[in-house]
Amino acid sequence: MILQSLPIPSQEEFTQLELYFLFLLLPPPPHSSSSETLISNSKPPVPIRESLQWVTRTGFCGELSLNDVGNRVRLCGWVAFHRVHGGLTFLNLRDHTGIIQVTTLSDEFPDAHSTINGLRLEYVIAVEGIVRSRPKESINKRMKTGLIEVAAESVQILNAVKSKLQFLVTTADDAKDSVKEEIRLRYRCLGLRRQQMNFNILPRHKVVKFIRRYLEDTHGFVEIETPILSRLTPEGARDYLVPSRIQPGTFYALPQSPQLFKQMLKVSGFDKYYQIARCFRDEDLRADRQPEFTQLDMEIAFTSLEEMLRLNEDLI
Repeated sequence: MILQSLPIPSQEEFTQLELYFLFLLLPPPPHSSSSETLISNSKPPVPIRESLQWVTRTGFCGELSLNDVGNRVRLCGWVAFHRVHGGLTFLNLRDHTGIIQVTTLSDEFPDAHSTINGLRLEYVIAVEGIVRSRPKESINKRMKTGLIEVAAESVQILNAVKSKLQFLVTTADDAKDSVKEEIRLRYRCLGLRRQQMNFNILPRHKVVKFIRRYLEDTHGFVEIETPILSRLTPEGARDYLVPSRIQPGTFYALPQSPQLFKQMLKVSGFDKYYQIARCFRDEDLRADRQPEFTQLDMEIAFTSLEEMLRLNEDLI
């Protein structure tokens, strides 16, 4: 209410205000006799750290194999496991493709060894080194990359973990998940790093990709986006309302489905329409639906019920 009662300055007044504030930021001249002086900071200036030079990775952790033995690689990922065994340090580096073991010796590359010793779980790092075969006694047949490892020559910390994580990201496949769902949802970025959650999301992407290829390449459908902000339409549930800032007292309604829009497309002459549509319904939760959900929406002109059923059966 206070902001609404203030007059809006003109362009000329804005310019004068900018010059005034700029004048306040300028230090006084050396010969100035003004009693107002800038307070000097007694602390020494903080040295500027070397800017982060981005490392372009040359490979992915889970895609390395025996064919890469002897090659120099640069990998980026998260520390999934870390163990110091005497003068030898091991860590498992994880990215979206899988895990690779990284080793370092203090006498070979002391800087890399010192950096790796100070790492914690879920540090984001870049590693450069040589791919080599593991010794027979350290081969891990349960890992896809269990026959090889990367001997680290240089390690760069891209992002550090400065506090304790809310739960452990890397766990065994057969371990019982004791983390409450509320905690996992609150710290969603950690939960989605887990292999099981990653596996749950990827099939949805593949299904949507297959739907698009099938409808477009086989049946000639056209994907058209319909508006999200529209007028309220009478449907089966309550609408979510979005107030308009430009026109006070008026509201937009989020669509419960693209029903009216796709019918308008048929009237406009578009023969086959489809959309992976976002829908919003202000209703109680159901077993198969939540307030915001996604559905496959399609419309065909001049077709029979049997043809529509056959197309959906073939798609499924």
